[in-house]
Amino acid sequence: METQSLGKVLMVVAPQNFRDEEYQKPRQVLEAAGWQIEVASKGVNEATGMLGAKAKIDKDISQVNVDDYQGVVFVGGTGAAVYFEDQTALALAKTAFEKGKVVGAICIAPSILANAGILQGKRATAFSSEQGNLSAKGAYYTGESVTVDGKIVTANGPGAAEEFGRRIADKLKNKPE
Repeated sequence: METQSLGKVLMVVAPQNFRDEEYQKPRQVLEAAGWQIEVASKGVNEATGMLGAKAKIDKDISQVNVDDYQGVVFVGGTGAAVYFEDQTALALAKTAFEKGKVVGAICIAPSILANAGILQGKRATAFSSEQGNLSAKGAYYTGESVTVDGKIVTANGPGAAEEFGRRIADKLKNKPE
């Protein structure tokens, strides 16, 4: 029996050095929950993880239309820093947030959300190296493994990847009020 897809979620990975588990585990959780996953990156057809995983890229980040997705998830790993000042990535995060989409980021990637201005006054977590940046951008840094504030889901690293995926799936299930 074919399962009906609930909709699409975009996962944004760095061209190189995304964190394998932070891509694979949330993807598995979301797909198991019935979501279709598309993967975006910058300038590559295939991205490579820090531990050697490969991610097939469905579209370049510059080609993304936020309206096509119910959620946007930024995957961490050292490579995610490529998006910290990337205007396309920052605009993607900001637009998704403004349109009421679920926005997720794990490891160092919550700094993308902070730099996009959407963590102002929000509770968030990230890899400890990002605490200063999140706080400087107005976020309340929790230090938790996973923090949910409204439709924003943040997590602190690979150990939280599965729970991060579950919390995003839970948020996606909540239809707009």
